[in-house]
Amino acid sequence: MEDKSLSDTWLRHLTGWAFVNARPARLGVAVSGGGDSMACLDLMLWHGRELGFPVEAVTVDHGLRAEAKDEIALVAAYCAERDVPHSVLHWDWDGTGNLQAEARAARYRLIGDWARERGVDCVALGHTQDDVAETFLMRLARASGIDGLSAMERRFERNGVTWIRPILGAGRKDWRRYLKRHGVSWADDPTNDDEGFDRVKARKALKKLAPLGIDARTLTSVANNLYIARSALDAVVRDIARGYVEEDRGDLILPSDLPEDDRMIPHEIMYRLRRAAILWVSGGEYAPRSDAMNELDIAINRGKVHTLAGCVFSVEGRKRLIGMRWRITREFNAVRDIRTPTDALWDGRWRLDGPHAPELEIRALGEAVKDTPWRETGMPRASLLASPAVWRGHALVAAPVAGLANGWTASATGRGNFAEFLLSR
Repeated sequence: MEDKSLSDTWLRHLTGWAFVNARPARLGVAVSGGGDSMACLDLMLWHGRELGFPVEAVTVDHGLRAEAKDEIALVAAYCAERDVPHSVLHWDWDGTGNLQAEARAARYRLIGDWARERGVDCVALGHTQDDVAETFLMRLARASGIDGLSAMERRFERNGVTWIRPILGAGRKDWRRYLKRHGVSWADDPTNDDEGFDRVKARKALKKLAPLGIDARTLTSVANNLYIARSALDAVVRDIARGYVEEDRGDLILPSDLPEDDRMIPHEIMYRLRRAAILWVSGGEYAPRSDAMNELDIAINRGKVHTLAGCVFSVEGRKRLIGMRWRITREFNAVRDIRTPTDALWDGRWRLDGPHAPELEIRALGEAVKDTPWRETGMPRASLLASPAVWRGHALVAAPVAGLANGWTASATGRGNFAEFLLSR
């Protein structure tokens, strides 16, 4: 008798969570041709028919393996038989950085751009329990903390698109059994046996751990438990942020570990608060590593100005531990080369409104701060150096944050306010 946990009915129910009160207008599915992504596509097509939303497939060709052409052809044939639109995106690696990290970032960027162009508001990824377990082991080897060991997000926002992982609730074997029942072909990536990759090592380590009862399902349960604990910590961070964090024209002002009422805030909470503040101010995709955050802690305890991840930490007000506050502002060097039209988002968060014209652009104010009434704003000079200004060639037209409005206004709303940002993470 077939295990009911592997039945089509159960698997459809398992993947249906993604559409409870969140039905997409148009769903995209990232498909490589492997078993996991093909199962994801097939299930998403079923949900699309049932719930009435169109589905499109997208494949990223990294140009690194000859086999990729056959895998793309497999996906294309599947989609053609079912009248499913299928797009192929291409990426050329420039040889810099870590290949896997660069390829992952490129996939999100390319698919995000594709989704916006196609009117796709949600993209499904084919990650499974095995991916969670393998990631857990790899991060365990790096001595990761609770965030690194927590389960993957089932739903998250990136590049202006909602991403979901609807097949996380079952393992790789479950999805391949599903494909066999439905006569759906898939391709096996030969790099899955290449022990030069940490993920392949983790996969083989899982087999050796099986006699101890440590398998993908067990590690996924552990990762889910850690995710629940992480969510509780994040809730506390949001409460502290509402009570103690101030926004000031693009900057954030945070308390020390001992705020005004002398109540000790746990170090872990402050650590998370500072890390989130850095991401909000800088727009970075990933938080700084723990050793860099530890160096920041040392600087904070000594009351010294510190630069990290494109942000500057400086003491705000009284320079004593109790009641001391820290201002986090954008570092000028991180934005000095960013140029956008005046009607575009600058540095991922600033929107300017005024008499737009094609010959104008937004650049950082920089040393031109001397040509503004910046002292009247009450803002630190370091903050204003990295603030947006309107330029016509080399001529400064306006610097609204620095008090030189000339008909322009500026607001740091591109990432929402800090409270909204914390909720979205």
